[in-house]
Amino acid sequence: MIGLFRRYLRPYVGMLAITLVLLFIGAMGNLYLPDLNADIINNGVAKGDTDYIIRVGGLMLVVTAVLGVAAVIAVYFSARIANGFGRDVRSAIFEQVETFSQVEVNTFGTASLITRNTNDVTQVQLVVFMGLTILISAPILIVGGIIMALRTDVPLSGLLIVILPLMAAVIGIVMSRAIPLFRAVQVKIDRINQVMRETLSGVRVIRAFVRTRHEEARFATANQDLFETSLNVNRLFALTIPVMTAILNLSTVAVMWFGAMRVESGDLSIGGLTAFLQYLLQIMFAVLTAIFMFILIPRATVSAGRIREVLDTEPSIRDPRDPVSRATRPSAA
Repeated sequence: MIGLFRRYLRPYVGMLAITLVLLFIGAMGNLYLPDLNADIINNGVAKGDTDYIIRVGGLMLVVTAVLGVAAVIAVYFSARIANGFGRDVRSAIFEQVETFSQVEVNTFGTASLITRNTNDVTQVQLVVFMGLTILISAPILIVGGIIMALRTDVPLSGLLIVILPLMAAVIGIVMSRAIPLFRAVQVKIDRINQVMRETLSGVRVIRAFVRTRHEEARFATANQDLFETSLNVNRLFALTIPVMTAILNLSTVAVMWFGAMRVESGDLSIGGLTAFLQYLLQIMFAVLTAIFMFILIPRATVSAGRIREVLDTEPSIRDPRDPVSRATRPSAA
């Protein structure tokens, strides 16, 4: 998949740079807002300073407006990049297939070539779009959130040593089981397309020899096979979100419990506890949103491999590099 990105995202380097800058601005702004909120609580609410609350609150509104504009522009460029990438890859596959002889077509199968130029490209294109809108900003929020949490209160940040490895372990287990299942799903989509194409191509023969029930049984078998594999994938990810949500809720309870102790001892202000909780939620939310990418990445990885198989295949019959031109016939005297 990296090879596809390196080759087909090269024309969009300028838009990629703009998108990265906008995503960085958005992440920094999201990390700055909890700090402003803590200042309002500590210096405004606690001291009854209404002017300070209005002043800092106005700054928060300005930061929020900038974040909104940056997010809209970033999504616009992300959509342009992802759809352009998909268009270019589909065009490359089509041009490559045009050079194939019947040997290569039979090797892949017509149904598989159709799937690779439609469903497989869509999977990789979706990863490009979601990666630009979610995956790039998630590490910035995670790393920045950890730094800001340490800046707020170091002892309370010790909870992250337990929380983050636990979430990473859950993600690793899910991905190790999901990749083989996604590979099987793509193969079974090929089978569905093959059966459907054969039925449509030979519909007259099928009716003439009264083989309709047989073809229906073939399609039902392929369809049921795809259904069962897809169901196993969905069951796997159906367990992931509740587990991660449970970790999030238990982490919030732990922060409130130990944070209240530190507030009572005077080692942490109420505003600092509020900011720390917001940083924790940002970290956890970034991890949760990244999980959606981890759901897509295994399938896209399989699809990218199938696309590369087509693009890297050398036709067995091709035009010579130095063709001999036909000699010009001498003109009649």
